[in-house]
Amino acid sequence: MPKHSKRYNSASETIDRDEVYQPEQAIEVIKGSSKAKFDETMEIHLRTSADTRHAEQMVRGVAVLPHGLGKQVRVVVFANGEAADIARQAGADFVGDDDLIDQVESGWAEFEVGLAVPDIMPKIGKLGRVLGRRGLMPNPRTGTMVQPRDLPRAIEEAKAGRLEFRTDRTSIIHSQFGKTSFSSEQLMDNLSVLMDSVMREKPESIKGAFIRSAYITSTMGPSVNIDIGVLQGLKPSE
Repeated sequence: MPKHSKRYNSASETIDRDEVYQPEQAIEVIKGSSKAKFDETMEIHLRTSADTRHAEQMVRGVAVLPHGLGKQVRVVVFANGEAADIARQAGADFVGDDDLIDQVESGWAEFEVGLAVPDIMPKIGKLGRVLGRRGLMPNPRTGTMVQPRDLPRAIEEAKAGRLEFRTDRTSIIHSQFGKTSFSSEQLMDNLSVLMDSVMREKPESIKGAFIRSAYITSTMGPSVNIDIGVLQGLKPSE
């Protein structure tokens, strides 16, 4: 059995392992038990019924969280010419073409969101081995391949709280949705938007329950079992 810190064990005493919590309850419990000396990230872990051996059951999507993630988001845009000028004016942190591609190919990836215009996509294909495993590779499906005219919107969304999610090899979606310093209302708003986005990506080939189990936790804290019926029904507030 792994040994946990006194802080972790103390937090665990506030959680009933046999209870299935409502999302609001879980957030309150985790916020109340957070003892770390830094602002912990709130995380959710969803075990799905997707069979990721089949490409059509890979779940991948994007959510724009209304209250952001509580951290600086650095945006890279692969573009040239007029598109590069638009990206710079819109507030992108790094903009470039061949030089930037070479820099990333050498292993640099000090950014949280990668965007690219369609004309550059053939050039950055070789970056898949560097960016793919980190979830930073621009992709039409996740809206990170962007027409030049849409770059201001995409950059604004990225900095405001754009979040990509996807199933891993074990069919689990691991995602963050804020910080323990956020209010419970802000965390519920973010969680509702995230869950609505996840449920919209449910593959048509999956019949019956999509989410098999769900746990909310913080960076250093214990996990809390969540009522999946309630969780799957969360909707963004109007």
